[in-house]
Amino acid sequence: MIQISNLPLPIDGGLDQLRKKAARALGLRPGALGELSLLRQSIDARNKGDVHYVYTVGLDLPDEEAVVRSAPGKTVTLIQPKHYVFPAVKRRAPLPPVVVGMGPAGLFAALFLARNGLPCVVLERGQDVDRRTADVERFWSTGELDPTSNVQFGEGGAGTFSDGKLTTGTHDPRIGAVLDTLIQAGAPADVRWSHKPHIGTDVLRQTVKRIRQELISLGCDVRFGHRLTGLEQSGGALSALTVEGPQGPYTLPCDALILAPGHSARDTFQMLAQAGVPMEKKPFAIGVRIEHDQSAVSLAQYGPAADRLPPSDYKLACHLPSGRSAFTFCVCPGGQVVAAASTPGELVTNGMSLRARDGANINGGFLVGVTPEDFPGDDVLAGVRFQQQWERAAFLQGGETFSAPAQRLEDFLRSRPSEGPGAVLPTYRPGVRWGRLDPCLPGYVTNTLRQALPLMDRKLHGFAAPDAVLTGVETRSSSPVRILRDERLQSALSGLYPCGEGAGYAGGIVSAAVDGIRVAEAVAQGL
Repeated sequence: MIQISNLPLPIDGGLDQLRKKAARALGLRPGALGELSLLRQSIDARNKGDVHYVYTVGLDLPDEEAVVRSAPGKTVTLIQPKHYVFPAVKRRAPLPPVVVGMGPAGLFAALFLARNGLPCVVLERGQDVDRRTADVERFWSTGELDPTSNVQFGEGGAGTFSDGKLTTGTHDPRIGAVLDTLIQAGAPADVRWSHKPHIGTDVLRQTVKRIRQELISLGCDVRFGHRLTGLEQSGGALSALTVEGPQGPYTLPCDALILAPGHSARDTFQMLAQAGVPMEKKPFAIGVRIEHDQSAVSLAQYGPAADRLPPSDYKLACHLPSGRSAFTFCVCPGGQVVAAASTPGELVTNGMSLRARDGANINGGFLVGVTPEDFPGDDVLAGVRFQQQWERAAFLQGGETFSAPAQRLEDFLRSRPSEGPGAVLPTYRPGVRWGRLDPCLPGYVTNTLRQALPLMDRKLHGFAAPDAVLTGVETRSSSPVRILRDERLQSALSGLYPCGEGAGYAGGIVSAAVDGIRVAEAVAQGL
């Protein structure tokens, strides 16, 4: 395939213009090109007076080496597309593999095993996405939390109630297989080539449902409302699971468990620690959600062209003399701040947006990194207790009703309580309680956020706007533990394969799905 990079196109440009630019780069007539494949689209906003798209395209032509050699364009190359192939299956055990957790890691592990002749038993403590959506909507409307079916637990995992971002910093060949699978299940085709692809929570819910339907069609036994409660072992190898189901506890024989629990499965972490499964504390980040007017952010990023472009996002970070760092995380253009609690008496926020990203506000995590040295105690679950401490503080500060504590940015900088909103209205449901955020976070976190705001405002004018809304707290940026595994992707307990974000090996939908495929390969090869 011939690849042509760095093709600029006006905002209102069309495919015909893109074809002409590609033909000029090759020194050919536009009619000789055949079909163009979009490989990448980004926005160049460095010059606010000339904001434009930049494309990379691919095409197939006869005698491609000669075409590339003679092309006048300097960004024309010959590439060999990489197609992922699942390795040969060597597993011969009579028992089906078991997958615990139906987030991206668990779903893709089960799917790629089933597609290759190894249908699994799939256990999910939460509910199917339709019932789960109803339970979440009830929680957001009334504050009535179901600890078994919420933003954290249920079909699709925590990412189902998010922006559905598909960005990743890795270049794993399995990424293409993940994107292809999502598109086959209903994700928009532009996730293949968009610079910052996203599905949107509304589309993602239907996508994960179609993946589950494929699992069932391939012979998988999918069980909702079934929670892993224990492990049985013999001679250092996994032999069975204990499970709590709707009809009560039962034992499930198992010699290969793909454990993809999600970052909020605190009871599972406790069970593993008691069972002697090796784990370690790991760093994560905590802070608040920050909300701005979307049109103001887009104008700051794009200038006069903002109203002709998709809603802008941002990515900011700063390192302070104290040694602490602040950064933005999981930014949701045109989205809303959501109640993401999974436990009574503990309040945590997250961000979400629909495919259209057409809400009035943009929100993002505004976080500070924390390390095991910050956690109380020396045991492996110290990070869990650290999260719980500040989530309980936020619950109290919010009035013990799952209303979230909130503060105008100007008031936060001046360390004074807020009495109500300014121009930016908070989107969090069931509602916010105005006041101070300092009681909800460690002093070094609030101090770092205060110091970071003016520095980030220099990078994105308006980031420190007085009426921006800070909503607390965000504590679950990633898992507080890592379930250790070796080069075979197994725990010291043979047959246990820790997997995904909750196990400490991923950081988003795509990387979790890729890790699920990697672990599925190990199970299929009997490693």
